[in-house]
Amino acid sequence: MSRLRAFAAAVVIAAILFVAVAWTLHATRDAAGEEQATATVTQPALSVAVTTLRPATLPIRLPANGNIMAWQEAIIGNETDGLRLASVEVNVGDVVRRGQVLATFASDMVSAELARSRAAVAEAEAALAEARENAQRARKLQASGAMTAQQIQQYLTSERTAQARLEAAQADERTQQLRMAQTQVLAPDDGVISSRSATLGAVLPAGQELFRLVRGGRLEWRAEVAASDLAKLQPGQVARLTLPGGGELEGRVRTIAPLVDVSTRNGTVYVDLPASDVARAGMFARGEFELGTSRAMTLPQSAVLLRDGFSYVMRLGTDSRVVQTKVTTGRRVGERIEIAGGIEASAPVVASGGAFLGDGDLVRVVEDPSSLDAMNRAEETP
Repeated sequence: MSRLRAFAAAVVIAAILFVAVAWTLHATRDAAGEEQATATVTQPALSVAVTTLRPATLPIRLPANGNIMAWQEAIIGNETDGLRLASVEVNVGDVVRRGQVLATFASDMVSAELARSRAAVAEAEAALAEARENAQRARKLQASGAMTAQQIQQYLTSERTAQARLEAAQADERTQQLRMAQTQVLAPDDGVISSRSATLGAVLPAGQELFRLVRGGRLEWRAEVAASDLAKLQPGQVARLTLPGGGELEGRVRTIAPLVDVSTRNGTVYVDLPASDVARAGMFARGEFELGTSRAMTLPQSAVLLRDGFSYVMRLGTDSRVVQTKVTTGRRVGERIEIAGGIEASAPVVASGGAFLGDGDLVRVVEDPSSLDAMNRAEETP
């Protein structure tokens, strides 16, 4: 009986010891879990460098849109009537000089007419010479009375008639000479051929368009500017254009149109452009007029985030947690962007990497931005 009591006491003691050990292990695990959870919660999400608003001198620019057009486009037409186009010497895109032959009309008929007019001039000159001699004799005999007054008047009238016929023949000769000259179509100025409608062998009426010429090869940008902004512009100001395909040109304001379009309330600003191989008449281009400079508070563009159509920065709070703050942005120049409002000038903001942070995230601030990548990689490694 005593042995059974001893055995039962031993079993009770073993059970008590087992429960004590199990409770101790459970308490230890709970403490470790709580410690790990606390460590996880307090671990920074990212190591960042901070910056503040800095003053900078930024250009004041006025954006505008418009078309690139020819400065002046000359229309070269046919001045003769009913002649056949014998040759065409130029094509679209050719650079020509003033007086260069662009096309030639057949001149056989005009040559014959010119020869006939020259013969008529020679005949009129001979008749005038005879009439002058007769008139001269009549004047000498007028005082002697050997000729009647009627005869003398006839000789004098014949002289004047012969003179008039000679002048008419000479005028006809000049007309034929002019027609002969017009059988060659000449460039009225230096420039570039922008259009050609001349067809070899065609018989064309007078006034028919043959070519179009961009005078001097000069182009201009006709920018559409709101009427309220026209007073900010004046001749000589610089305009920078961005062409389709990414090309850029710098021009200068030549003049501003005196009228404003009543339907769009925009005025046209004419900007002279330099010679270029990428600009073409008819292109649409965006540009900016440089109006001067002004001081502004700026941040690096890497510090400004675009979310849901608004601009934000990650401002650093006193507890090393970031606060997503909406800001008002302005001009952008290089890597800097103007901050017009939303934060104080002395407020620290995350300089870069803000896109990986959320509102309220805990961060570690480092003084040396060059070590950020290495520190963040080390934090991500388990």
